[in-house]
Amino acid sequence: MGEEVKSSAATSPQAEMPIAIPLRDDDREPSPRAEEHPSWFSPKRLLVMFCVINMLNYVDRGVIASNGVNGSQSTCTESGVCIAGGGIQGDFDLSNFEDGVLSSAFMVGLLVASPIFAILAKSVNPFRLIGAGLSVWTFATAGCGCAFDFWSITIFRMLVGVGEASFISLAAPFIDDNAPVSQKTAWLGAFYMCIPSGIALGYVYGGVVGNGLHWRYAFWGEALLMLPFAIFGFLIQPLQLKGFTSSKPNKEKVLGEIDVADGEHNSKHAASVSYDDTRRNNTESRNCSWSGIFQKFLTQNIRFLRDMKLLLGEKVFVINVLGYIAYNFVIGAYSYWGPKAGQAIYHMNNADLMFGGITIVCGIFGTLAGGYILDRIQSTISNAFKILSGASFLGAIFCFGAFCFKSLYGFITLFAVGELLVFATQAPVNYVCLHSVNPSLRPLSMAMSTVSIHIFGDVPSSPLVGVLQDHINNWRISALILTSVLFIASAIWFIGVFLHAVDRFNESSEHGVPPIQRSNHTPLLDNNAEAPQESA
Repeated sequence: MGEEVKSSAATSPQAEMPIAIPLRDDDREPSPRAEEHPSWFSPKRLLVMFCVINMLNYVDRGVIASNGVNGSQSTCTESGVCIAGGGIQGDFDLSNFEDGVLSSAFMVGLLVASPIFAILAKSVNPFRLIGAGLSVWTFATAGCGCAFDFWSITIFRMLVGVGEASFISLAAPFIDDNAPVSQKTAWLGAFYMCIPSGIALGYVYGGVVGNGLHWRYAFWGEALLMLPFAIFGFLIQPLQLKGFTSSKPNKEKVLGEIDVADGEHNSKHAASVSYDDTRRNNTESRNCSWSGIFQKFLTQNIRFLRDMKLLLGEKVFVINVLGYIAYNFVIGAYSYWGPKAGQAIYHMNNADLMFGGITIVCGIFGTLAGGYILDRIQSTISNAFKILSGASFLGAIFCFGAFCFKSLYGFITLFAVGELLVFATQAPVNYVCLHSVNPSLRPLSMAMSTVSIHIFGDVPSSPLVGVLQDHINNWRISALILTSVLFIASAIWFIGVFLHAVDRFNESSEHGVPPIQRSNHTPLLDNNAEAPQESA
């Protein structure tokens, strides 16, 4: 019998092929076709869901900065009468420096995790990554409400950034995939409209809950609101990004393939196997497992370096991000110093409310208008650069003129028009990020765009404006110098008008997904991602 098995193995062509380590039945992935497409699902519902999630992300940023949650330090008069502080700053006795660190701590997690999630999107289903990120976000915001000192809440704020990173890197490509061709930038505009409106809503929510109950309840409320979306990301059948093949993890590949000699192959099917042979095979399997994991880690890093080289070689993408950095330099400093500058220059009694109201109204209408106009004149990269350059240039003129006015009403009028024009760039700038690169690079392009505009834009702008103000001690001049940077952004984007730009949305990806498959504008499911699409 043994000779028959050996003879059969020697003549069979399968005996010379590598085989994978078998898995137990409970370790295998379920068949994707066993899951059904949810009947309620549609692209519009996806947009609404992502808009709500995006708004919750930015509500959190408004909450941490609101007076009801952030609070104030304890103060003592010269007569020795002390007034207890409130909020986070008062409860943890934070200095202004520590309070400033706390407000931007989430940025550390965001900047570190954004490229990581973009890399993982090539081997793990992106929709599942969003679910994982939202789970981290939910845990972290709940942890902020349970924090007991400066360091604990700082760590939780960093984790909030980690959780947000998966969403900002992957949500826009999903929207771009599922939006109707004639409304792509309008849908992106609706998505990014949630940024100013979310921050403004966070100010109100944080103030009401923080003053009415306690600052901790504001964070717990956020976590409860996000929890259903985190669970939803794991329960529903996952969507698949265009430009990517099915990304279900293959555990057999992780373990690696093992070449088995003829004699070893026969021994696995023999009626009797010695204990020593079994033990030796198990040891070899574990070694192969660790070797496969290390090789996969190395492959991911090599792929990231290769993708970064490709991304930085895209001149259109680079010019777009450089202009975006200059733009965000101004917007970041406006959001931090605007109320203080307005109060000092125009003696506003309610500067926070004034700037918050202008920002939310102009942010909503400006962002939607920018996307709508680009769709109406035809969504091309060249037209997007024209809107970016023109809107930022006109917005800079109005904002610059606003700070030259001595009248408060003149300032409000011109500044509102300026912000309306400035926010009109949100949809076009992200449209260029998505359509100037290969479809498989879109998550990485969004991640690196986000990292760049924060590291070189709004993060350094606030302290630099503070140093400038300390030196010249004139808020009007400081505001005018800051606003002039918008002209630089306009000039950079104007260069993009003359670049040879090709919309690469329908370009074949590195994974070999044909353009006809990626031109389908209905949501892609894992079980449909590998099925050929029929041409209309």
